[in-house]
Amino acid sequence: MNTPQAFADALAAMSLKSVFNPYSDCCPLHDREDAARVRKRNLVLCLEAALEVQVDTIWIARDLGYRGGRRTGVPLTDEVHLASAGSLLGGIALDRATRGPVVAERTAAVVWRVLARIGAPVVLWNVFPLHPHEADDPLSNRCHSRTERDATWPFLVALIDMIAPRRIVAIGREAGLALADIEVPVITVRHPSYGGQTEFISSVNAIYGLDHKDGPHLPLLAAQGSRGAVA
Repeated sequence: MNTPQAFADALAAMSLKSVFNPYSDCCPLHDREDAARVRKRNLVLCLEAALEVQVDTIWIARDLGYRGGRRTGVPLTDEVHLASAGSLLGGIALDRATRGPVVAERTAAVVWRVLARIGAPVVLWNVFPLHPHEADDPLSNRCHSRTERDATWPFLVALIDMIAPRRIVAIGREAGLALADIEVPVITVRHPSYGGQTEFISSVNAIYGLDHKDGPHLPLLAAQGSRGAVA
């Protein structure tokens, strides 16, 4: 798993109960016929571009969300911000894998607002790199289990080895705790959901040496309850 393609191929081969693998599974409601291939290509392009520009920071949250990475294949990135992700990584072309209206995610909106201001490319990832959902509701979010984390932990280790970052930004307390034993320096910031937007923005500004003026207020999407943002 030491190249983007080998990494994506291995990740696509993972199969777990009540887990949607966006790099091999197809949603019968929203996906195009070639959705898994498109998402896998998006991931490979992002990793290849990150290596090309020598990205030195990985932002890691907890799980893929059903409105974000499940649909795009790019962690912490919804369909609204696919073009932004491509631009930040040097102008690569990332494609939609779904049919119908473009879907936004609350967490992605805040993350990409901050990334646009920083202007520096990062690798976006999750402690659990797939989408865990409730057994009777594929379009829901749940926290991954320790067993699921252990099964996919080699991907996190492989990603860190491949990118060789000088630091990791853990988004949310749970992500920070999961990364506590990682040898790379980890800075934990508040997750932007459920009242954490201001603290998240302030913390990331401090990491990048920016002032706390963040321009016009960005309205959050309507609260989404247990089906909404993930940590």
